[in-house]
Amino acid sequence: MSVFATLVEHLADLLRPLFGLSAAAAAIIAFTALVRLLVHPLSRAAARGQKARAALQPRIAELRRTHGKNPEKLQKAVMELHAEEKVSPLSGCLPSLLQLPAFFLLYHLFSSGSIGGEPNTLLTHQLFDAPLGGRWADALDDGGMFGGAGLVYLGLFAVVTVVAYFSYRLSRRMTAASAALAGTGTGTGADPQVPGAAAMGGVMKVMPFMSFFTLVTVAVVPLAAALYVVTSTTWSVIERSVLYR
Repeated sequence: MSVFATLVEHLADLLRPLFGLSAAAAAIIAFTALVRLLVHPLSRAAARGQKARAALQPRIAELRRTHGKNPEKLQKAVMELHAEEKVSPLSGCLPSLLQLPAFFLLYHLFSSGSIGGEPNTLLTHQLFDAPLGGRWADALDDGGMFGGAGLVYLGLFAVVTVVAYFSYRLSRRMTAASAALAGTGTGTGADPQVPGAAAMGGVMKVMPFMSFFTLVTVAVVPLAAALYVVTSTTWSVIERSVLYR
């Protein structure tokens, strides 16, 4: 925690000539971009994996016709096909899972009054009039929805809403295309014979709505963690629109 706090402080010092009192907020956005760059190879691999799974759908359909009356043999054949082509149905979850430690690190860093026995000076930093360690409830208590801090949150909510709308459209389009290729009729594109398909199917059903849940996250976590979530969500939508086109 103390090492990470020092890194954020140093990065904020570097950015202060450009961003002034909001330099720490800019440092968090830069940190988020760095995390996303580090996991980008996995995101590209996930996109390749999804395209590979889509390419396998005609062969899986043939297996259904051949082994349709023997579910156990069909499942075994589909498993062997995925193993042969080195395609994992759960590979798309890795980029999201690997970002969780960075989010929780920021959450704890800006929720702690002290670090290493010393006062947490990061809590003195702000994004315009909103302290990075504060929450939306604090902003409502200090000036209301249209006060200085409240306006910062309204701006974040507006960004999240726009990003969520585009994420929803993109996810629905991807889900429909995947389901059409799979021919499952489930609306998820997840083949019931593939190991982990049930879990992936559940994820695909709720994925179009995940960005809207970001609104709740932004409202309840410290502003610093909210900045991470908003930046990462925006990055995800842009990245997915490029990788899955």
